Amino acid sequence: MLHPAPTSRIAPTLARGELADIIAPTATRPGHVVITFPNTNYRMHLIPTAPISTPVGKRIVGTIRATARRVDLVDTGGKFVEPVYGRPRRVQGSVLGGDDHSCTLIVDAGMPIHCTMTDPRQVPSQFATGAMVGFDVLDGATFTPQ
Repeated sequence: MLHPAPTSRIAPTLARGELADIIAPTATRPGHVVITFPNTNYRMHLIPTAPISTPVGKRIVGTIRATARRVDLVDTGGKFVEPVYGRPRRVQGSVLGGDDHSCTLIVDAGMPIHCTMTDPRQVPSQFATGAMVGFDVLDGATFTPQ
C-alpha cells in the first residue's frame, strides 16, 4: 500500500524516513536503528551516532553516512540500496554533490547517502552532478538524527 509522501520541504541531503525499531547491542553486533522510507520496502539497519528521541513509528529526519570501497560510474540500472532489509552493502544512485576536502560524495539512491571515499585515487570532483555511480559499502553505516 502506498502511503502519502511527505510534503514539507527539507534539505535534499537529508534522509526522511520512519523509525521502525531500535535494536539494543548484543555481544556480536552494535546497537542499531531500523528505518523505513516512504513508498519503498527498505528497512535499513543503521548505527545511530546520537541518542534517538523519536518514538518508534514516527517520522525521523537525519543524515545517512557510509564508507565506500571504490566508486564507479555506471551506465545502466536505477537507484537502489542492497539488500532491501539489513545494513547497506551496495548502493547505486545519482550524484547530488560532493566535497573534496572531506572526500565525501552525496548520492541519491532513493534517499540521500553521504559516502566517504576510501580509494586514494578518487576525489568527489571526478563525478559530475547527476552522474550515476555505484559502490560497495563497508560495515558500519550510520544515521545522525537532525
